[in-house]
Amino acid sequence: MKFEKILNPVDGSKHSLNSTLAAIELAKQFKSKIVLLHCHSRFPVVLSEPYFQQAIDEIMEASEELVKPFEILLEKSKVAYEVRILEGLPGSTISDLVKQEKMDLIVMGSRGVSNFEGLFLGSVAHQVLHKSECPVFIVK
Repeated sequence: MKFEKILNPVDGSKHSLNSTLAAIELAKQFKSKIVLLHCHSRFPVVLSEPYFQQAIDEIMEASEELVKPFEILLEKSKVAYEVRILEGLPGSTISDLVKQEKMDLIVMGSRGVSNFEGLFLGSVAHQVLHKSECPVFIVK
């Protein structure tokens, strides 16, 4: 089995940090490229200028700040990678990106930032497992 493109969705949680470390190890073994993905909330549509642009700038700045530590890890590992920061709900955005860019594997955390006690699997991970057309590697 070949994993040329590994999708690694991140949300800043401990689980997503662990998933990036696992994705790096897999990428080294399979000589893969990692596509680091962060999905941010929708841009507000009810604001007018200049507030609309200000809201977009703030969301993008927060997203870039969240992704930065993951980029540093990837830089240090010397694996090939690209970054995608996309608007939308993570479950469907991840599945859409898998189809569009023909990903071979998804490596993601079992739970995100909203770590509800007692849940075996986070809702995004659960959605991705059911919607995805490629293998999914879930990391604690």
